[in-house]
Amino acid sequence: MTAVADVENTHFRRPADVSRVGWTDRFVALLLLIPVLLGLGIIWLCVISLQGRPFFYASERMSRPGQSFRLVKIRTMEPARSGDVGQGAPGGDCLGRVTPAGRILRKYRLDELPQIINILKGDMRFIGPRPPLRRHVEAFPTLYARVLEIVPGVTGLATVMVHCREERLLSACRTAAETEHVYRTRCIPIKARIDLIYQKRRSLALDALILLRTFSGLVGQRRANCNPNAAQLPAETNRATERRAA
Repeated sequence: MTAVADVENTHFRRPADVSRVGWTDRFVALLLLIPVLLGLGIIWLCVISLQGRPFFYASERMSRPGQSFRLVKIRTMEPARSGDVGQGAPGGDCLGRVTPAGRILRKYRLDELPQIINILKGDMRFIGPRPPLRRHVEAFPTLYARVLEIVPGVTGLATVMVHCREERLLSACRTAAETEHVYRTRCIPIKARIDLIYQKRRSLALDALILLRTFSGLVGQRRANCNPNAAQLPAETNRATERRAA
């Protein structure tokens, strides 16, 4: 049995609230819109002078099986060559395409700021599973039908727990095919399991902790998802993560 099939066959309680984006997220995004736009203006002046246009990068992502949207980021990589799989889960084979400005943006997750537009449009929430690529949803339809019962988010429990592990795994890959294989077999299963645990345990307190751990990286502290003090997160999540880390 594959790791993905194992997750698919694991029983998790269905989330009590599977509604799509509510007014709370949109209202908060509206309050943050002006400062975010001011920040984007400053970043635009710096990035355009360093790496030129285009400034934004739009990638097709899935909000639920069969329903896609355009996720907006600040471009951090040189344009892909013809035939490349493209951005999404970049491995060591394409790290050379990351621009100097892009490395800084990625380090502090500033490239995610434009996703406030996706929240205002109702595509995403602040907290939830990261929106997957179409090819991954089509490869694992049963799994993502469960993961995407709640709206994708800008950050989430899986993001703060295993993003650094994912980066280490993918950075060791030397070809696009190897990157895709590692992502499907070693990243998707553990992220999906954590996303399903979040559905079961979601609460205001957990959401607040996720936001705290996410924003700690934006103010120059050690990145939240690399913090070894995982005991602050739900113990059930930590045990599941350890079982899938092998």
